[in-house]
Amino acid sequence: MEQSYRLVIRCPDRVGIVAKVSEFISAHQGWLTEASYHSEPASSAQQTGWFFMRNEIRADSLNVSLDEFKKRFAVLADEFQMSWFVTDSCVRKKVVILASHASHCLADLLYRWHSGELHCDIAAVIANHDNLRSMVEWHNIPFHHVPADKTDKSPHFHKVDELLQQYAAQTIVLARYMQILPGEICNRYSGQVINIHHSFLPSFVGANPYYQAYDRGVKLIGATCHYVTEDLDQGPIIEQDVGRINHRHNKEDLVRLGKDVEKIVLARGLRYHLEDRVVIHGNKTVIFD
Repeated sequence: MEQSYRLVIRCPDRVGIVAKVSEFISAHQGWLTEASYHSEPASSAQQTGWFFMRNEIRADSLNVSLDEFKKRFAVLADEFQMSWFVTDSCVRKKVVILASHASHCLADLLYRWHSGELHCDIAAVIANHDNLRSMVEWHNIPFHHVPADKTDKSPHFHKVDELLQQYAAQTIVLARYMQILPGEICNRYSGQVINIHHSFLPSFVGANPYYQAYDRGVKLIGATCHYVTEDLDQGPIIEQDVGRINHRHNKEDLVRLGKDVEKIVLARGLRYHLEDRVVIHGNKTVIFD
């Protein structure tokens, strides 16, 4: 993969942002390989709209180091009140996956990682059941079985928190983890915890959404990849997809068909996150896909 630097920006909208940023990159001999922009108009509650930008710059084209580029760009960022960051495409994010006993999402992520589709380092897998150990360890990834007592889950979350810090997790993926993370962990890793919910949110929040969907007689079932917040299943949505069903399908059919959608949606959402294509704005996201 050709090395590039990803410059991601969020700021109040105004005239001249694209011109100034492009001029800055050009002045440092930067070669843009991808450029995406989005302007969100002001609402009645806002004084101004918002502007979002993602640029990919060939690393070998710049005439300054990355650190120097950041230092100089900070001056321009202050002028436009930008919230921004720059990442190196060759620096892999450290991912820790949390799972339970269901294997379909985890198996799919491990396959995509093993085949090189997901550009990251999977540092460890943590699960509250032990049945996935052999699959994980076959990939030479550390597996930690941390049981969760239904009457007191605090020891479980304490150990999970220790492991996340031990592995210096930068991205945490809940691959059908089926546990509600404490607010402390959600806040510490804000914008870094990705969940797959087996429903097309905001419909059918909580447990057994496929059975809820069946009882409601829906014609589409879906899955939602979203960031985790303290509010259950209410975090910013990254990706969604659906599958069509009809009256011939029973509850088990919905579960089976839904698993296929879940795998695709989670993998797609995680890839967007790893490639810095997601900009969080309030409880919404801008996806530069």
